[in-house]
Amino acid sequence: MTFTKLTLTTDGPIARIWLDQPDTRNAFDDIVIAELTQAFAEAGAMADIKAVVLGANGPAFCAGANLNWMRRMADYSRDENVADAGKLAEMLRVIAECPKPTIARVQGDVYAGGMGLVAACDMAVSVDTAWYCLSEVKIGLIPATISPYVIRAMGTRAAQRYFLTAERFSAAEAHRIGFVHEVVAADALDAKVDELLKALVGASPAAVRAGKQLIADVAGRDIDAALIARTVEGIADIRASEEGREGVQAFLQKRKPSWLPAS
Repeated sequence: MTFTKLTLTTDGPIARIWLDQPDTRNAFDDIVIAELTQAFAEAGAMADIKAVVLGANGPAFCAGANLNWMRRMADYSRDENVADAGKLAEMLRVIAECPKPTIARVQGDVYAGGMGLVAACDMAVSVDTAWYCLSEVKIGLIPATISPYVIRAMGTRAAQRYFLTAERFSAAEAHRIGFVHEVVAADALDAKVDELLKALVGASPAAVRAGKQLIADVAGRDIDAALIARTVEGIADIRASEEGREGVQAFLQKRKPSWLPAS
């Protein structure tokens, strides 16, 4: 797919997806939604890629919905709104279920639907000057489509405040409530992202994929016989796998595993 509103680049084992509409504060519309869906699908399918970074150019990370798109949506029927929201939901699902670990590189403000982009990524690193806001109720809407990912990221108690008040909150507050993992000065942003990438690239690709699935399978579930059985099967499967056997042998033999360069 040819991208018009973002870029997808690769550098060794890292794929980088850049929102590239600084003049509109990287607000999204139906085209951006389609392109993000495709970009994450492509990056996730690349055999040599071990991690994906979502970043943005310009002063804002993402200001939510594009105003022109909102004007069009104002005249939509309910069925058209359902179809439109379904595409946004599919984009978020594709990001969240990307088989490669994902990092949101937040260099600026994040509003409304942009919160969903950050929350759908596995990890988030933010500059200390970024502001966050779930602004939907100010204009008579709710953050419905992004809510599963945002609530998972910040927790129910924080959502009860910020969904309902539409207050702006700082990067420090985003870190306190668990919405982002790290907050750094602007000149340290890439170094912190690279630190996480180094850890991800050093891990077993198969184990990282299985680890992502494990979280999805276990989080929020009752600890019952079925869940316990699933975890037992999970460790048995990974121990018997090619990378599982290689990783344990490399550890015992005090050598690098085969997925890392020998030098």
